[in-house]
Amino acid sequence: MIYLHIPFCKQKCSYCNFHFSTSLRLKDEMLQALAKEISLRKDEIPSKTLKTLYFGGGTPSLLSPNEINQLLDEVLKYFSFDEDIEITLEANPDDLNENFLKEIYKAGINRLSIGTQSFFDADLQLMNRAHNSQQAEASIKRSQDIGIENISIDLIYGSPTSNFQIWKQNLIKSIELQVPHISSYALTIEPKTALENWIGKGKIPAPKERHQNQEFYYMVDFLKEHGFQHYEISNFAKPNYHSKHNSAYWKYEPYLGIGPSAHSYNGRDIRSWNIANNPLYIKHLNQGNLPLEKEVLSEKDRYNEMLMIGLRTIWGVDLERIKAQFSSEIYEQCLKSLQPKIDEGMLIIDHHHLKIPERHWFFADGIAADLFLI
Repeated sequence: MIYLHIPFCKQKCSYCNFHFSTSLRLKDEMLQALAKEISLRKDEIPSKTLKTLYFGGGTPSLLSPNEINQLLDEVLKYFSFDEDIEITLEANPDDLNENFLKEIYKAGINRLSIGTQSFFDADLQLMNRAHNSQQAEASIKRSQDIGIENISIDLIYGSPTSNFQIWKQNLIKSIELQVPHISSYALTIEPKTALENWIGKGKIPAPKERHQNQEFYYMVDFLKEHGFQHYEISNFAKPNYHSKHNSAYWKYEPYLGIGPSAHSYNGRDIRSWNIANNPLYIKHLNQGNLPLEKEVLSEKDRYNEMLMIGLRTIWGVDLERIKAQFSSEIYEQCLKSLQPKIDEGMLIIDHHHLKIPERHWFFADGIAADLFLI
């Protein structure tokens, strides 16, 4: 699978610390550099038949349909597409006009991940989103009318401008719009963001974990009642609408990340990541060099990652796989460390798979960290 990072946005959201630029001055050079990186790294993933392709960012919907087509053609120079390939484009509601949707659908985009975040303007204004609530709703309906049924929307809970009743209305609206996939995240305070600055200066209150916890578990019950499967801590899907791309990440499959700040994984013991600097990324590729760093994961690193990723999902962590892939010493340490958490009810073993009961998923990262090998 391939991930393409498009590092441009119209404006900076108050909570975001991803890599992007609000200037499109280098867009043409960036597209040429992305094409060059694809050609240089085409042999890094074992299969030449792609099951998923993901345009992420940034805001990939800032590209024109023609530019999206160019990148698809570039990928097809070196890879073929599985007949059931999932091609996702992350998009902001304000970019999804009728002509744009028709053209990208014709190009082969068959899944949208729409950055809705909320259907309430006060939330969107706090987040410094480029769209309003009316555009959020209209973009979903318009996409469905064009023929794109596989739609995921992002929703953020626990905002200082929100409350429990507003959160309920966001979920009800999502059901009314018949969206088959929802990715939902607690508002978090990331370093070096406007949100961190505002809270530090007392302009707005910090999100309250107690409120976020309440809204999380209400969402879990509400969406399950409406036919969604809660398959990863932050992700809910109707049958047959799981994200193939993200599910592959969570199952430790190899992937190739193209673009500044994009990460890659060989499926075994090597992770790499590109430089998070647009001009330097372009400069390196113009010179025929790969602007990346690599890390060889130790046995402990791989074990800790398997716990961190697997315990966030309904599939959990396969203990037989741990036994097969790691030393007997690590396997024995694993079994020893589990027992206190099992006794507390924080972990269960189900058909040789280690899982966190759903009622404790809100604290999954902390539970996994307690099991890490130091």
